[in-house]
Amino acid sequence: MKCYFCAFETETGVLVCSACSRDIVAPASVIAERDDLVRKLASAREELLRTKEEIKALTRRGEGGEG
Repeated sequence: MKCYFCAFETETGVLVCSACSRDIVAPASVIAERDDLVRKLASAREELLRTKEEIKALTRRGEGGEG
């Protein structure tokens, strides 16, 4: 496994890089938080697309003289 910071090749399973002394393993809580944020981002993108489609539909209706 390579260190994300200095690219030093480290042994599998080590927590700290022996070359730069930085943590190279993210805690499970940080990974879980990231996964949650990725899900929230995907949901927000889907909602944004739906809202844009609704706005287009409303705009088309307004241009047609209905309302």
